[in-house]
Amino acid sequence: MLNQEQILQALKVVMDPDLHKDIVTLGFIQNVNIDGGKVDFDLVLTTPACPVKDKLRDAAESAVKALPGVTSVEVRLSADTSKQTKHVGKDEVLTGVTHVIAISSGKGGVGKSTVTANLACALAKNGAKVGLMDADIYGPSQVMMLGVGDDPEIDDDKKLYPPTAHGVKVISMAMFSQDDAAVVWRGPMVAQMVQNFIRQVEWGTLDYLLIDLPPGTGDVQLTLTQSAPLSGALIVSTPQDVALLDARKGLRMFEKVSVPVLGMVENMSGFVCDGCGKKHDIFKSGGASRVSRALGVPYLGGIPLEPAVVQGGDAGVPVVLSHPESESAKAFEAIAEQLVRSVSILKATEGSSLRDFTIQWETLPEEELA
Repeated sequence: MLNQEQILQALKVVMDPDLHKDIVTLGFIQNVNIDGGKVDFDLVLTTPACPVKDKLRDAAESAVKALPGVTSVEVRLSADTSKQTKHVGKDEVLTGVTHVIAISSGKGGVGKSTVTANLACALAKNGAKVGLMDADIYGPSQVMMLGVGDDPEIDDDKKLYPPTAHGVKVISMAMFSQDDAAVVWRGPMVAQMVQNFIRQVEWGTLDYLLIDLPPGTGDVQLTLTQSAPLSGALIVSTPQDVALLDARKGLRMFEKVSVPVLGMVENMSGFVCDGCGKKHDIFKSGGASRVSRALGVPYLGGIPLEPAVVQGGDAGVPVVLSHPESESAKAFEAIAEQLVRSVSILKATEGSSLRDFTIQWETLPEEELA
């Protein structure tokens, strides 16, 4: 007769590739039921956007099917993000948000907002509950890039309920100003608006809240690190040396305020000519991978130059949705997967294995890193 102990013992051969522990020890297996030769159980992961969820499910099913006497196996796949939610201080703000991720660049013009919009849509597309805070007060762009058509709702307590576009909840300064009006504010006013986005917006329950920061290392960055429970930061750069120099400064800023850097992304990483098929490194290539290795942070991938990226941003439909088969869309999807992995490793190990994650990427061939 089959029993639960046999089932759990069989499932211990299934290892999480990032956390390096089996799915039973990690507590992923729940509600095991046995009815003669029929077995069913829940596989409860820590995020619905887990990049290896299908592989884990298939491996778990195969492991149990191999047991003598088993005639059928049903694996119910789900996620419980509450296990990873940790809010230390910060006045218990954003309590319904599991992971708060700041997306930064040392300088403007590197495509940070484009990267943010596409990563948000990629995460939502893979089943996660996602929000996007456009904290670039002087140059907000997410309303246009995501095609947000509605204004936020406001209740009697002055709480804001963000509109949704492509499955992503969005709040932005652009919702509170004229399209062609310049925001001429001093630093304290900007910091107060960011505080409002943190405290007055009802984000609800989210797996990921991405914060699109303005370029540089100023008031907004300091306000966020002091006020929001950041899980980590992502640095976006282009390959040329001047952008990488500023990216290093941004990384050092997060180190000073004890915010872990989850990885670096290289945007505009080469252009493939549709006529000759040759790759042209217009802004050099591979710079971000070399900097990330030198500084000991994960390199999450490079995004090629493609007209579809610009067209998607202008039309309000990011390229991961408008042209999902394009090379840039595939790159964004892969980077979203690596971001999820980096966050999960950091949370599960309190950062002790993030260096191992970086080393793993260092072993990849240079052509895969660039």
